[in-house]
Amino acid sequence: MQNVLKEDERIDELGIGKFKIIQNKKGFCFGIDSVLLSDFAKEIKTGSKVVDLGTGTGILGILLCAKTNLSSVLGVEIQEEVAEMARRSIVMNGLEKKFTILTTDVKKLKNKIKLNNYDVVITNPPYKKINTGKINENEKKLISKHEITADLSEFIKTSYSILKDNGAFYMVHRAERLSDIIYELRKNKLEPKIIRFVYSNEIEDSKLVLIKAIKNAKSFLKVDKPLYIYDNKGNYTSEIFKIYNK
Repeated sequence: MQNVLKEDERIDELGIGKFKIIQNKKGFCFGIDSVLLSDFAKEIKTGSKVVDLGTGTGILGILLCAKTNLSSVLGVEIQEEVAEMARRSIVMNGLEKKFTILTTDVKKLKNKIKLNNYDVVITNPPYKKINTGKINENEKKLISKHEITADLSEFIKTSYSILKDNGAFYMVHRAERLSDIIYELRKNKLEPKIIRFVYSNEIEDSKLVLIKAIKNAKSFLKVDKPLYIYDNKGNYTSEIFKIYNK
């Protein structure tokens, strides 16, 4: 496996079958948010055509290939170096027939693929508005965490244009931005259907939120039970253990 690696890269086991991923120690490595989102979206139907907006190293696409019977995943990533790393992970996992990467800007995607053609869009987009938070980061981390190349509105607008009617949209984001998210979803005719708040533990406020929306659906919103990552002893909860071992 070592010959597929470049400087500062490593191979991480994903804990599902034999699936692995290549990551760069100096770049942005995936976190629990991607794992939780892949579990949240594992209900997607057999044969679904999926687009992963801002795929990064391809973690969501690989996890969905492991957890579902989807037909195909198109990962969209603007950073060529990161996209190339994702392609090597795809080959390493033998997923070339299911998972492909397109290197382009989310804002330009509508001009490069067929519109109204996909069953599912999934995304773990940059959480932070530009000019907020720490900026003493390398370029790969900066683009992954801050809305530099595309903002929340552009991710959602693009998702509407490429989804089929009644197609599903899945996203993980910061709970503090929920009002912005719902506003942008409804403005772009993606109706919020399920919201689930994620908590580090039962004491702290929610930091993350998982959201499912449906294109051109009628209004009806379910707020799911809270998801706690750690118990009162600082160990993973039983639900998190199940998610990591599915």
